[in-house]
Amino acid sequence: MKRVAVISAILDNPLASQAKFNDIVSDYKHLIKGRMGLPLSNDKVTVICIVVMGELDNINSLTGKLGRLENVQVKTSISKQEL
Repeated sequence: MKRVAVISAILDNPLASQAKFNDIVSDYKHLIKGRMGLPLSNDKVTVICIVVMGELDNINSLTGKLGRLENVQVKTSISKQEL
């Protein structure tokens, strides 16, 4: 069953990690319902929120790959309700 989730990511050094981050996200574009990015150039940080809908295994796979990137912190909130 599908679930809705919000993936929040903070990129501490966007110049070093954003290309890899975007490559991973594009591999899961079939799950993505919305994405918002907020570059904080003065602080050299980027905040990204992604809304996804999919099977729990796919959501966890995406979150795991993003979380293994250097200088990237990821947290995910997943709905309890199955769709």
